[in-house]
Amino acid sequence: MAVTNTAITLARRPRGRVRESDFRIVESPVPDVGAGDVLIRNHYLSLDPYMRGRMDDSPSYAQPVMIGETMIGATVGEVIDSNNDRFIPGDMVTGFLGWQLYAVATRGRGLTKIDSRDLPMTAYLGAAGMPGVAAWIGMTRIADPLPGKTVVISAASGAVGSAAGQIAKIKGARTIGIAGGAEKCAYVVDELGFDACVDHRSEAFASDLAASASHGVDIYFDNVGGKVLETVVQLLNPFACIPLRGLVSQYNEVRQHGLDNLQAILSNRVRMQGFIVSDQLDLWPSALADLSSWLVAGKVKYKETIAEGIESAPSAFIGVLNGENFGKQLVRLGP
Repeated sequence: MAVTNTAITLARRPRGRVRESDFRIVESPVPDVGAGDVLIRNHYLSLDPYMRGRMDDSPSYAQPVMIGETMIGATVGEVIDSNNDRFIPGDMVTGFLGWQLYAVATRGRGLTKIDSRDLPMTAYLGAAGMPGVAAWIGMTRIADPLPGKTVVISAASGAVGSAAGQIAKIKGARTIGIAGGAEKCAYVVDELGFDACVDHRSEAFASDLAASASHGVDIYFDNVGGKVLETVVQLLNPFACIPLRGLVSQYNEVRQHGLDNLQAILSNRVRMQGFIVSDQLDLWPSALADLSSWLVAGKVKYKETIAEGIESAPSAFIGVLNGENFGKQLVRLGP
């Protein structure tokens, strides 16, 4: 097929903060479609904090991206050629096809058809995709946000945090968000329906959070770690639960910040559980069914930040790590 593909590859492993020079733009011919294979033209690329860990060559739950390989990432796109009976040209699909315009899915593996009539295609990379599933698992399978409980969510305006907080509200819990800046906090309360939101950039963050959670914290859904985690730990009630989804504040740090007040975890008999959504693929159908119905009914809302063109992916990803995006960060790759 005489079409040129454009991809973003890993040029070098960063030490500390990610730089645009850590990536390389590579052009190459789109490969032919073999027996059973499917060719996809990606329309949108999802940028997520977990990608920072894949840039390092260190022990983790998943293999790192190798130098010269295309950066990993979820995409939504259109089938334009297929030698697979399960897919025909025109089908819209999601998959982990990476930072590139075109991708061939060998034997169609990893592709999921989507229906963009009820939900926009971008929703399948956010609230109706992996971030939404992460929120659902943390809130319904690890935590138990019953009425009367107080739930705190860090990165509350982000893709995972916003969904987690809205699920907590659906379940009847009092929900407090933590976000960076007055604009994000206003959105979390006014648009998403949280009961309160506290600005972690404020000098009064600790006292503001204590005032908002005057009866303590029963569930803390953590996306950031670091000083925010330490601040919330001081407010935990006995037998509190911490679904630990991410540590984005530490991903760029050469020496990551630990938890200084571990005694509070022991004294309050706190249950902290890290989780990875790819470990629980059996839960995805139930999660996506709930999320889709809530989205269609308007019970779960979301916001997107969209960068234009594949060349913008490195700078947009750096923005995600710095907390510059508002809501789900996407890259529009084509029409």
